[in-house]
Amino acid sequence: MESTEGVLAEVGPRLRRLRQERSVTLTALAEATGISVSTLSRLESGKRRPSLELLLPLAKAHQVPLDELVGAPEVGDPRIRPRPQRMHDMTVLPLTRRPGGMQAFKMIVPERRRTPEPQSHEGYDWLYVLNGRLRLHLAGRELVLEPGEAAEFDTRLPHWFSGAGGPVEILSLFGPQGERLHLRARPRRS
Repeated sequence: MESTEGVLAEVGPRLRRLRQERSVTLTALAEATGISVSTLSRLESGKRRPSLELLLPLAKAHQVPLDELVGAPEVGDPRIRPRPQRMHDMTVLPLTRRPGGMQAFKMIVPERRRTPEPQSHEGYDWLYVLNGRLRLHLAGRELVLEPGEAAEFDTRLPHWFSGAGGPVEILSLFGPQGERLHLRARPRRS
């Protein structure tokens, strides 16, 4: 990783190169920024340390981001490339990467034609139907959720789910026992 001194040493030559590429004189740049010609000259030669109050008007005058003047590293690719996993007969795509706490998954659940086999375990689950219909057995009750509908429940209650009439695509937020998702239906009033 480059030192602060090394980064600052590159600012002067970068300012000079930028000004010369645009065929701007020191005098014209001084008028546009309100920075004296001697200060600009010292900045470009490295005899004056760049500061934010000098770099901001220069970035504006050259119409470039401040990052370009200081040679900030490029931001890495922000995309997350999760890999689908098979869990029993489901396709599960983890959407969170940190262990513990609330976990998010996108799941594709096939239609299961067998007799429901409810299971229970520690935790709390929130399911949202994206596509298809979800058949949910929860504590002896059967529900069918349509796209846009959600259900939340304590997973210590016996539960089982399946696609209804074909596969179903759901978003699942699962948290440890006692950790629930809190949704506000409307914004708070000021």
